[in-house]
Amino acid sequence: MLKIRNLDSGYGKLRVLKNISLHVDGGEIVAMIGANGAGKTTLLHTITGLVKPTEGQVEFHGRDCRRLPAQKIVASGCSLVPEGRQVFATLSVEENLILGGYVLQRQKGKGAILKELNHQYELFPVLRERRSQLAGTLSGGEQQMLAMGRALMSRPRLVMMDEPSTGLAPLIVRDIFRVIVRLREEGNTVLLVEQNARAALAIADRGYVLETGKIILQGPAEDLLANRDVQRAYLGREKIE
Repeated sequence: MLKIRNLDSGYGKLRVLKNISLHVDGGEIVAMIGANGAGKTTLLHTITGLVKPTEGQVEFHGRDCRRLPAQKIVASGCSLVPEGRQVFATLSVEENLILGGYVLQRQKGKGAILKELNHQYELFPVLRERRSQLAGTLSGGEQQMLAMGRALMSRPRLVMMDEPSTGLAPLIVRDIFRVIVRLREEGNTVLLVEQNARAALAIADRGYVLETGKIILQGPAEDLLANRDVQRAYLGREKIE
């Protein structure tokens, strides 16, 4: 579904990503873990067209996306849940969701929007309860659910999530990750960028470790969880035998 080869990207003369190669297949959860400043957000922004690569290839369903504007990448079926939620604070929950479905409405009409709204309210029941409430008055966990629902409103083939657990209580994080697993069960594909490496790898099929703009490890999620270098650097403590 997504293929990246020998990718370099950054901001002006600052080279953040260095010779990155990775792939995401349909129907899987792929975790991207790494410390702050490793380049994880830059990678997502490059895939979505917000940052233009300087070298390499980015292909989504066989189509070269390097020079496409962000709106065309979204329309092709690639959606991003941004870091920090970034909901429209002065709009209601439902207005935020409808804005997320603008591509779907253009392609399928108003009936498809209403159907997808109901699906998001099924995934996130609290959003149905808060549908008329201003997004800026929601709790952090509710705003994260809204950001996820907004991205899913376009029925993307690939949804990318940038640090969805940041700043949330453990019980809310558990609920968020349960939804991510359900998305895979429903046939969605997820590229999950997370500092909570243990939680991300616990639900992922495969994973990549990004360090100072380079991929230093990759493999099945269970292998990365068992890797002592990953345990020391990203999981907080070594696994107890």
